[in-house]
Amino acid sequence: MKSDIKKSVNLWRISTLIFAVALVGLSIAAFQMPISENVVSGEHAGKKAAEFLNKKADSDVKYLSYSDFGDLYEITLLYKGKEIPTFITKDGKYLVQGIVPVEEMEIDNAEISRESAGIPKSDIPSVELFVMSHCPYGLQMEKAILPVAKLLKDKINFEVKFVSYAMHPLQGEVEEQLNQYCIQKEQKSKYLDYLECFIDSGKNSNDCIEKAAINTEMLLSCAKKTDEEFMITKNLEDKSSWINGRFPRFEIHKKDNEKYGVRGSPTLVINGLKTTSERNSASLLNLICSSFNNPPEECFQKLSSDTPSPGFGFSRNSEAKILNPGGAGCGA
Repeated sequence: MKSDIKKSVNLWRISTLIFAVALVGLSIAAFQMPISENVVSGEHAGKKAAEFLNKKADSDVKYLSYSDFGDLYEITLLYKGKEIPTFITKDGKYLVQGIVPVEEMEIDNAEISRESAGIPKSDIPSVELFVMSHCPYGLQMEKAILPVAKLLKDKINFEVKFVSYAMHPLQGEVEEQLNQYCIQKEQKSKYLDYLECFIDSGKNSNDCIEKAAINTEMLLSCAKKTDEEFMITKNLEDKSSWINGRFPRFEIHKKDNEKYGVRGSPTLVINGLKTTSERNSASLLNLICSSFNNPPEECFQKLSSDTPSPGFGFSRNSEAKILNPGGAGCGA
């Protein structure tokens, strides 16, 4: 019993410490970046963060990986089998929970008011989820909404859309989003199976294309046309066009991004209204079902109220709210 209590206390301590440090780091980093001196490698910074947290919280945090984000590293830490993505300044001194491209932060007061209003009702609700395919928190929301989309099927118009810039280009995010757009557009009946496989597999999209029986000729043809229409590859290769010099533009859903004021991943829109939800299947089902004129019988089924962990893989945990206070996201 004492051992179990100690483990629970440690999880609380390490999670709280990570985000307490993150808040301090966010304030400092926002005013001091870019840090031009004493830059260390991403691996060194990640291991340093893990060492610090282990020392302060008497825990067993392990460093997994990093990605370069210009003035910051995105590092992934492992604690009790759960991946905890966060950011750290390149000198390894400050943990930062999220970053927001300043050019994407035009806030409309009218839009804020709309978010707090009631969701309009319809016979067949429209559910649009804006994500970045490799954003840990977008993946978290996708895990939560997949059971809802599979349950309600054609009783809702469900569509995954993409934020108009990518924050994980070195991980293949741009190419993956192009593929997902085409699969959903031309082979929609296979999309949810593909997406579920992609989320679970940890980026292995080729196996998922085969597993979901995606027609590769159709996919390649659509990807080529879409690439040319929206200048996907051109924007990826032209770094002078990147937002703040860091994030390539991905403008397939640019008009919808502008229409709803989408600034980050995940963003949920129901019946044309940007809204928020707890990131679990039960809460999302209740929210979406509240937008029906006449809720179907599926709305009375019980789905899981456990919150999925952020990132790839389908592990679930009731402590994910602690790991992600305030509805963490990529870009907003």
